[in-house]
Amino acid sequence: MRELFTSITENIKKVIIGKDETVKLILTSLISGGHVLLDDVPGTGKTVLSKSLARSIDSSFQRIQFTPDLLPSDVTGLNFFHQKENEFVFKKGPVFTNILLADEINRATPRTQSALLECMEEKQVTIDGETRTLPLPFFVIATENPVETTGTFPLPEAQLDRLFMKLSMGEPTQEEEVQILNRFMKMEPLKELSPVARGEEIVSAGAASREVYVHPQLVEYIASIAQESRQISGIISGVSPRGSIALLHAAQSYAYIDGRDYVVPEDIKAVAVPVLAHRLVLSHIGGQRNADKEAVARILGSVPVPTEKWER
Repeated sequence: MRELFTSITENIKKVIIGKDETVKLILTSLISGGHVLLDDVPGTGKTVLSKSLARSIDSSFQRIQFTPDLLPSDVTGLNFFHQKENEFVFKKGPVFTNILLADEINRATPRTQSALLECMEEKQVTIDGETRTLPLPFFVIATENPVETTGTFPLPEAQLDRLFMKLSMGEPTQEEEVQILNRFMKMEPLKELSPVARGEEIVSAGAASREVYVHPQLVEYIASIAQESRQISGIISGVSPRGSIALLHAAQSYAYIDGRDYVVPEDIKAVAVPVLAHRLVLSHIGGQRNADKEAVARILGSVPVPTEKWER
């Protein structure tokens, strides 16, 4: 199964340069059944990465440009009266897809943002009392610009807690930027991508990743990290049980992508910051954008790492 993720990664690398770990973490979220928030300034490749992933998997893709006047029904769909048929007909919204790009999600009102809550958590939509199941896999990639805050509505803690990971593309090195310029000088590599995986394979991989063995001491380690987040100074609200479950599943998926059937401490450390940082409520930010990530690093530094043979 590792070959599947190697194929997807190599396909995405035909377009995206120098973001191997970000791609791996997105794939980890995908097979874990979670959703991702890409938090970065415009032009860093958030949309291109999302489209590259969608083109690499033989599945449906939709993009929603979030704006202040966007209504919940513009996201989920609505019932309307069809005069010819003389009955109400349901028109599906863009959430009825496999991969959904929620572009600039923080520009929509809280009411519209909340329309995604049931979709992300339960993979279903309830409209006028009728519940409709979303297709699987269902994966939301939300984006936001952390610098420009005018006319935006910050995501509430309830919605942040439903986002499996929060990632940042980051700026390329000079060498990577030269490669980007050369690659896009005469061609558009995104248009040339073709699928290398099927949606059914992603769903199967997600089920298989839950079978990855986690040693009891590592379960205790994850619980200790969550407990420490609720006790360490400078944090008003620590990791919720949903967050600790997300850390467990992320570690399993990360190990699975690496081709192992067991989790090691390094898997937990690799996914801890993107899974936990955005779930913390800090007592003061002090202008430091990465204060939440530094808090997770402090937590990891204060919790002893168990040593054991981790195989089953």
